[in-house]
Amino acid sequence: MHTDNIIIMGLGNLLWADEGFGVRAAEQLYARYQLPGNVEVVDGGTQGLLLLPYVEAADRLILFDAIDFGLEPGTLKVYRDDAVPAYLTAKKMSLHQTGFSEVLALADLKGNLPASIVLIGVQPVQLEDYGGSLTEPVRARLEPALSLAVAQLQEWGVPLAPRLDGERLNHASLDMQRYEDERPSAATACRIGDGRVLGEQ
Repeated sequence: MHTDNIIIMGLGNLLWADEGFGVRAAEQLYARYQLPGNVEVVDGGTQGLLLLPYVEAADRLILFDAIDFGLEPGTLKVYRDDAVPAYLTAKKMSLHQTGFSEVLALADLKGNLPASIVLIGVQPVQLEDYGGSLTEPVRARLEPALSLAVAQLQEWGVPLAPRLDGERLNHASLDMQRYEDERPSAATACRIGDGRVLGEQ
């Protein structure tokens, strides 16, 4: 009997405010639930085509991401299957979306596209805050996003149990609270880039 291989992937960049939504959602899901061996949680970051093996290995794929849907900031949306590549290419907000839409296209071309793809996306509020964490409207969508993912996993028959071993997806230095607590002040570290290359005098 074939057991579906399920990949849960967070996309984005923790260093650019709401761009980190996908990775933060994946981290929290991993920290909260002990998942069976056929379910893997992946920090996809901004790795683009390097993620192709994960996509090709998946029978079912759940994506968390911050996406410019052109909606009210903080809006949470779910897209499925054929609608997913369309949304990843509609408004390219960052390089990782360009790369990941190509990953899906290549997997499709090779006949290895997952049978089910679910995109759980949030409309970002702020992206131009280097070193920033999630804005409050986007942070407030983490729990609803996790609930959507859990409901989808349950629909696919995945047993979920509380994680008791304290393991985390990423290194402890990337923990969201620690990341926020240790952030330098705006006076110490420029939040939008280096003034020397931004034309400031």
